[in-house]
Amino acid sequence: MAKENKVRVYNRLFFKLYLNYAVMLLMTAVLICLIFIQLYRSTTMDNEREKLMEQATNSSDMITTKFINTQNYSEFLDYINTQQKTIGSDVWTISNPYASMPMDLKLETNSLEEISYGYKEYVDLLESAFQNKTKYSVADDEIYQTQIITVAVPIYGANREVVGALLSKASVKGLNDIIDDSLSLIVVSSVVALAISFIVIIVFATELSIPISRMRSTALSLAAGNYHSKTGIKRNDELGDLAKTVDILSEKLLENDIQRKNLDQMRLDFFANVSHELRTPITVLRAYTESLIDGVVTDKTKVNQYHDRMLAECKSMERLVGDLMLLSKMQNPDFAIDVEPVNLVQVFDDIIRSADTIAEKKNIKIEIVKAQPVIMMLGDYDRLRQMFMIILDNAIKFSDEYKTVHIYLSKTDKITVAIKDEGIGMDTSDLDNIFEKFYKSNLSQNASGTGLGLSIAKQIAFKHDGHIEVESSPGVGSTFTFTFPPFDMDEESL
Repeated sequence: MAKENKVRVYNRLFFKLYLNYAVMLLMTAVLICLIFIQLYRSTTMDNEREKLMEQATNSSDMITTKFINTQNYSEFLDYINTQQKTIGSDVWTISNPYASMPMDLKLETNSLEEISYGYKEYVDLLESAFQNKTKYSVADDEIYQTQIITVAVPIYGANREVVGALLSKASVKGLNDIIDDSLSLIVVSSVVALAISFIVIIVFATELSIPISRMRSTALSLAAGNYHSKTGIKRNDELGDLAKTVDILSEKLLENDIQRKNLDQMRLDFFANVSHELRTPITVLRAYTESLIDGVVTDKTKVNQYHDRMLAECKSMERLVGDLMLLSKMQNPDFAIDVEPVNLVQVFDDIIRSADTIAEKKNIKIEIVKAQPVIMMLGDYDRLRQMFMIILDNAIKFSDEYKTVHIYLSKTDKITVAIKDEGIGMDTSDLDNIFEKFYKSNLSQNASGTGLGLSIAKQIAFKHDGHIEVESSPGVGSTFTFTFPPFDMDEESL
């Protein structure tokens, strides 16, 4: 068991939770880093480009206003040097050879031929500027060892003719340093987050693992047969629902165990009762048979008496076996009775005809009250007759002479049948056990019974979705009340 309970570290819930959480955190950090770098790079480039574009446009306007229109060329180089220092970028001016009146060469810092020879990457920008278009490019520069933004804007002369172009280029200063610093900050933040998450996962995994361990221990205890085990977990989440389910399972197993023990005891009691009930008639039969075989009894009258007694004992055993088989059949959950519309009034008319013969021997009167002339229900005619006959027979058996047995039939929201006698009645201890198999009181009237009649009656009522109740008082009598679900057939048409 110790080997089975040993779990490798990488299989533990804590490790899996932390690993998944750490991978998710790292992936999130990397994704944020990439998005940040891309956004920062794009934003920085856009800002630098717009800034450089604005500065180049202002410089172009200043050259047009201050130098081209006034033809004051002496201060031009000083102005260019000042602009380069002020804005921190290189500023080139190139005359437009395609213009009708190109910019004076005194205002030119670089010629188109020089640029075409040494800086071919700027030719397209200049051509666009000569066509009165503003254009820019971003490229890595070997000299600056960083990315360079280059902007070309037109320079206007008289009548707004493009007489030249101003080309300005500047490096995106500190971009890589900022990105490196940001990466370092993100890495440090991720490490700190992982450390914090380690503590969080410990708490979270503990909250999960402790209830799971308790439920596992409870399940093992239940598997070992200790059905009183409970998880003791009270939570308002899925684990709480699972623990509650385990506790319900424990209660169900306990109930089933109790039922199993009761059934085992009932089985033992059943065999003991059957053995007891059969022992007496078998003993009598054996005694009479041995007496006849040994010739102890030779008188013909005596022999006939022995034969009659032996026949009576055989009939008693036959009745006992028949009742046992019937009860066993009725208790089988798969046994289904054949139901059809049955008129209860007709059933009792049939029963009373048979019971009158028994009642006359004790001068007992049977009275029946029918709330309706026809009371229909779904059932098995023969089984219903047998059930009510058992109760009526007992009512006659346990009543003294010159008494009355009352029968009431009615139908409202349910069908009710009550059989009331004026007999000796029963005390509370008998009422608790009268439907048990082989239960017989110590009264002389029970001497010839099998103790199975009321059990059979209860099973027949159950098969008809009915319910049976008993009220009794010693010396007053007993009342057996049956209730059945109603039947909606048009009874008057029947």
